[in-house]
Amino acid sequence: MNGYYNMLEKTAETIDQESWLHTGDQAVMNAQGYVNIVGRIKEMIIRGGENVYPAEIEHFLMRHPRVSEAQVVGVPDAYMGEEIVAFLKVKTEESLTEAEILQYCQANISRHKIPKYIRFVTDYPLTASGKVRKVELREQAIKDFGLGEVAKTRTA
Repeated sequence: MNGYYNMLEKTAETIDQESWLHTGDQAVMNAQGYVNIVGRIKEMIIRGGENVYPAEIEHFLMRHPRVSEAQVVGVPDAYMGEEIVAFLKVKTEESLTEAEILQYCQANISRHKIPKYIRFVTDYPLTASGKVRKVELREQAIKDFGLGEVAKTRTA
């Protein structure tokens, strides 16, 4: 790729001086040299100085036998910097409580990766191409959990 058509500023943000294209994807390479995309840099949550990758928590939560889908976003927090919100879809004809999810998390993942907020949903806001609109989920969480004032002080 030589750049974005008629968008010099966007091209300069994406392609560096050595012609490397920065996609914003986060990846890991295994010992055999295979690369797996694990998330997006913009979606990374920094909670109490720890980097938390939403995709990792989403994959973990979807291993729960009653969870069909999971989406994780970060929201502002005055003390921790950011906190974790999990939006979960429960499998058809199943039920699940916040306490059950917290117990599952406490038994199986690091403490700094446990969502502070859990919201059960029946659907997610989607783009025209079918991708989850995480920005909208984040905005909804800020509103639902009364974090608007925290968000304003963090951006000021």
